[in-house]
Amino acid sequence: MSMPQPPEEDMHNGVFKAKYTSQYLESYIDQRAYAGKSIRERIAFGFNVQNIKKENGGWFISGRDAAGERHLKTSKLIIASGLTSVSNMPRLPSQEAFGNPIIHQKDFGQSTVLSSPGLNKIAVLGGAKSAADLVYDCVEAGKKVTWIIRKTGTGPGYFLPADSSISPRTVYALSTARIMSGLSPSLFNADSWWNRLMHRTRMGRKQLVKFWDAADKVVAESPNFNDRGSDARKNGFQNLKPLTPVFWQNQPGGLINRPSFWDTIAQNVQVYHEDIQELRKGTIRLKNGEDVHSDAIFCGTGWIPSLGFFDQDLLAELGLPQPLDQYPPEQAEMWDELEKHADGEVRDRFPTLANPPEHYRKPVTHTPYRLYKGIAPLRDDSIALVGHVLIANYFRVSECQAIWATAYLDGKIRLPPLEQRRKDVALFVAWCRRRYLSNGDRGHWMPAEMTGYTDDLFHQLGLSSHRRFWLWDAFVPSTKKDLHRLRAEYIRKFGEDSDILSIKAQEVNGHAHGANARGVRDPSDCSAKTNHSQIQRSVRSMHTASAVKNETGGVSTFEGH
Repeated sequence: MSMPQPPEEDMHNGVFKAKYTSQYLESYIDQRAYAGKSIRERIAFGFNVQNIKKENGGWFISGRDAAGERHLKTSKLIIASGLTSVSNMPRLPSQEAFGNPIIHQKDFGQSTVLSSPGLNKIAVLGGAKSAADLVYDCVEAGKKVTWIIRKTGTGPGYFLPADSSISPRTVYALSTARIMSGLSPSLFNADSWWNRLMHRTRMGRKQLVKFWDAADKVVAESPNFNDRGSDARKNGFQNLKPLTPVFWQNQPGGLINRPSFWDTIAQNVQVYHEDIQELRKGTIRLKNGEDVHSDAIFCGTGWIPSLGFFDQDLLAELGLPQPLDQYPPEQAEMWDELEKHADGEVRDRFPTLANPPEHYRKPVTHTPYRLYKGIAPLRDDSIALVGHVLIANYFRVSECQAIWATAYLDGKIRLPPLEQRRKDVALFVAWCRRRYLSNGDRGHWMPAEMTGYTDDLFHQLGLSSHRRFWLWDAFVPSTKKDLHRLRAEYIRKFGEDSDILSIKAQEVNGHAHGANARGVRDPSDCSAKTNHSQIQRSVRSMHTASAVKNETGGVSTFEGH
């Protein structure tokens, strides 16, 4: 089902308002139906999953909805709660003394701060795209805005302007061409002559430096940090300059799709790159001794993985992030050894990654994700996690992960031995740390790897209908049309029968009994609090499993937490 193009008046250099994506997803879950039931009818909205555990070979899920506490069980489970379900709300020093609203970006649209005449001075915390949008919207609403980016972080984000000399649509399209993936030192790139030339020879690496230097110039073109005049310098506008080159993506990135953004910020916003010492009544005291008076604080501080429904033992068993001080010592020792060896392999394969620039590295407090292909735990083939990698274009990635997860839970993928999978996971974690620095410590950060990653998933399935012929395959950008033959190819290869379609989550009385973490296959199954980005991941998995065989049943899926 193709997404219709929004009206021209709501388009700007190839980008458009988010409401059109929401409308598409709403329409999608109503129009896609199997065995007489739409995807919407198979989702239980408002179900807050509180606990998931495994007992006697089955998954047990406890949660609440408007009717009260519910318990479900299932034999197979998909977690699609994603990376943008749980707010990363900072705990600010002496926060109780502030006395004014402190609001996360998640609740910005429902807040009344911008329309309240008594709330005139607004502080925005954070350095990424969400914070930038908050700042701009507050200025446009006539507020006096202060933008605070903490020093003990990776600094301000890098922002590609939508009205640059190369349009973002063109930049994105070029980045999805397989020949262009060779410009990034990616584990997912084939060991071809092109990639060996670009990454293992001095001549190739010299060309890479020129390419990425040009990318830095494009990012710096619109803000023009060094030539904005005395007012911009007085406002601290230069504090928005990224601290590391775009290549390393140690800081978050984004697209600025408002032509007046930089002029608006330079002329109207006071910018600090400083930590907060404490909050006082209506005041933010910075560690440099300055006071910022504020009637409200907006936190554009991002998200944390929505995995709070697992206990610590299960997090460790599944290879999911948990506090370092709670991680089993024998597991830590094993992974340290594997990742030390893998790090040497990464440096040999990609010499550029052996010498990163000076950069800030956030303290590591949790173990990284350690999932095979970013989806599968190493020791449990009854559960899959989708939407838990940080990557561009989640529409494409959701589709591809859903196909892989369906085959995986059906037992149709021939996996390497456990020891080899451990080495593969260790290699990915080591590469991630080298390639994306502090962000890479999370073990799931790969924003530039969309084409290579999805090709890798399909290669393991033995699917190739998304590829083109010869030079077209290398030079033509990847598009949604590439995937339209995959369902038929999947059925030819694996057949229409699917074991997971015969599975259905059952409601149980008095005991938490399993489900999925993506949407839910049926209103009597489980789901969690769901937003549109989560629906996107959920419906892709549910659509894929249902499309293989048009009948009800199947795994349970959860979104949100």
